[in-house]
Amino acid sequence: MFETTIAGSLPKPSWLATPNVLWAPWTLSGAPLQEAKEDATALSIKRQEEAGIDIVSDGEQARQHFVHGFLAEIDGVDFDRKVRMGIRNKRYDADCPTVTAALKRRKFVHEKEARVARATTARKLKFTLPGPMTLIDTLADGYYGDRVKMAFAFAELLNQEARDLEKLGVDVIQFDEPAFNVYLDETVEWGVPALEKAAEGLKCTTAVHICYGYGIEANIRWKETLGESWRQYENTFPALDRSRIDQVSLECRQSHVPPELMRLLPNKTVLVGAIDVASEKVETPEEVAATLTLASKYVAPERIQACTNCGMAPMTLGAAYGKLRALAKGAALARKQL
Repeated sequence: MFETTIAGSLPKPSWLATPNVLWAPWTLSGAPLQEAKEDATALSIKRQEEAGIDIVSDGEQARQHFVHGFLAEIDGVDFDRKVRMGIRNKRYDADCPTVTAALKRRKFVHEKEARVARATTARKLKFTLPGPMTLIDTLADGYYGDRVKMAFAFAELLNQEARDLEKLGVDVIQFDEPAFNVYLDETVEWGVPALEKAAEGLKCTTAVHICYGYGIEANIRWKETLGESWRQYENTFPALDRSRIDQVSLECRQSHVPPELMRLLPNKTVLVGAIDVASEKVETPEEVAATLTLASKYVAPERIQACTNCGMAPMTLGAAYGKLRALAKGAALARKQL
């Protein structure tokens, strides 16, 4: 009951990348950069263990961004042909690479950091990948001319990567789909089927993370336009509950998501976001426990995991790991209370 885990990224140390920003530039290059990425991955896992996290992750320490880290090793994606475009339904602008040819994985993209992560911990290991819909929403299309066709092409490559991760001993593979909270009709029509294609044939636990984004200014401004009741999950949860994905990770703490929407996931393990990633203020264990107790009114406690709302890459190291300690202590308190 209330196993603890994280949604994805953690802050990188300053000796690896510029701190407290997304798309953080690396501070090293060549062989020293690779060595630093592996050291940061191992250190991140040890810090998670020390904080009391049950299901640890690589913290995305070897990736500059959760999407582009995967795209960097995909043939057909031209990083020299970047297009300034609005993503997440024009919520904010980004310089996006262009798909110029048929997509093909050059190699096992995340092999090095996954091997380091698996060798570092005896605990359950989670690894995150971008979902097909979110991938295509972060690219300019100069080849396929069809969003669905390109999404399923990426789903095939993601499935290859996920199967390789599973062979290395990864216990949980999570696909990150923030785009599911933006393109609601398309999510049901082809987003969830593409997600299932990405997870096809996996025997390990599979998860999808759907949130309202990193705690950056563009996302905070967008949330302010959503009103007092955020009901986007109401569209997607029924389709996800019918899917073959095992777990659904959602935002809860300091959000306007009606908690009763969790009832729409009666057949899934629900990863309840009990940590706010838009604030450096560290939650108290009592606040974490209150979030989990609230969730248990709508989801059986044995189907709840305690999680963060989203990745924490832009945060300070002190705040991020303070929040993880609070998450572990709060989950223990909630277990005791129930």
